[in-house]
Amino acid sequence: MFEALTERLGGVFDKLTGRGALNEADVDAALREVRVALLEADVALPVVKDFIAKVKTEAVGEAVIKSVKPGQQVIKIVHDALVDMLGGDAPPEQLRISGEPPNVIMMAGLQGSGKTTTTAKLALRLTKTDKKRVLMASLDTRRPAAMEQLTTLGKSIGVDVLPIVAGQPPAEIAKRAMTAARLGGQDVLILDTAGRTTIDEQMMAEAAEISKIARPGETLLVADSLTGQDAVETARRFNERLPLTGLVLTRVDGDGRGGAALSMRAVTGLPIKFLGAGERPDALEPFDARRVAGRILGQGDIVGLVEKAAENVDRAEAEKIAKKMAKGRFDFDDMEKQLGQLIQIGGLKGVMGMLPGVQKLKGQINEASLDDKILRRQIGIIRSMTPAERAKPDLLNGRRRARIAKGAGVDVAELNRLVKMHRNMADMAKQMGKGKSPFGGMPGMPGMGGGPSPEQLKQLGSGMKLPGAQPSGGLPGLPGTLPGLPGSDKKS
Repeated sequence: MFEALTERLGGVFDKLTGRGALNEADVDAALREVRVALLEADVALPVVKDFIAKVKTEAVGEAVIKSVKPGQQVIKIVHDALVDMLGGDAPPEQLRISGEPPNVIMMAGLQGSGKTTTTAKLALRLTKTDKKRVLMASLDTRRPAAMEQLTTLGKSIGVDVLPIVAGQPPAEIAKRAMTAARLGGQDVLILDTAGRTTIDEQMMAEAAEISKIARPGETLLVADSLTGQDAVETARRFNERLPLTGLVLTRVDGDGRGGAALSMRAVTGLPIKFLGAGERPDALEPFDARRVAGRILGQGDIVGLVEKAAENVDRAEAEKIAKKMAKGRFDFDDMEKQLGQLIQIGGLKGVMGMLPGVQKLKGQINEASLDDKILRRQIGIIRSMTPAERAKPDLLNGRRRARIAKGAGVDVAELNRLVKMHRNMADMAKQMGKGKSPFGGMPGMPGMGGGPSPEQLKQLGSGMKLPGAQPSGGLPGLPGTLPGLPGSDKKS
């Protein structure tokens, strides 16, 4: 998300920081480019006008023009204005689920926006992270197989779903769901309402009736970020008829512009509570204005990356690999585990999108090589080796390599690239075994302990750069962020 905007703004700010001093004309020229960049990102025109006016008032002040590093000052002002536009410095909005159970969450939105999938993602998050007992209920009696879809998703994530009763109208289903949740001792009831391809009176009247019956603590509008300003208009019109409490933006991983996210809060006044990025059941993250602003300005989101790792990585397994690396040992079994852990925390593309400075390396990165299919193919190659070969990579002579490649269904050249990738990582392990860590380490990352202090993480989460931090530096234990790995043409 925001790739095009990040790249465009990066070019503007590189010009500013390359200048020793700035005058008002320099700032005006830069802000004209920022304005065009925001409009090209499909941000609503009134929002762009307000944003530029606010930034200009501060950016042409005496404190900036006469500062030691005026370019950096302007970037900070733009960063703070972005944070304000996206919702301010407050921590991510929490769901209202502290009342007497069952706490009801009502999901609204147009057909095709991703309501049902988001319902399941939210249920999984509440179950896994907040340790709540959740019941999901589909009220979509019009879309073919909508109820069956939610039932299937419920089984896949281990969350209860209200049984289907054929012919029952949505209002009656809502009442039955309330009773079932109360009798079943569920903490949260999530109602997945029906949508249409466009907003119509019948849909709004039905949603309003369900809202009166269920009296939800949260009414979340699910909107497809790929529809840009149409999503903003949808949110505005829903908000006129329903007591919405927040927004969920879906398909943000496919939205290179990000105009909907930047416009939503300003136009509707509603907080964005979650972002949906990907089809995985756990691909739902709380919306944090400061972190998103950091991503837009190419500063990454290290805190978010650490949180993902902490949630998805087996800590005991990571510590075991860390101990082996500390002794200078790293075999193909360790590599397979790390590749699997990398897939769990979002794959190469997901991880690299959260690293500071990656946007500036875009020309050196082959986008096709960031596909998770490559990681799975590499795991397949490793599994085609014998236990002895995985434990002792030096055994891989030409005859063995030909056999392994044939068994994995790949060319020998692809196996050779994997062997070279392993050698790079094994060399790093040897350096670390001698007490020479080439990178800083991050807590919770596969294969590595230690890392920044909580205060440093807080600074990173606030969009600040640590002294001596290298934007293109890798994180130990994360294949794909190390030199010579797929996705980077940099040599070790």
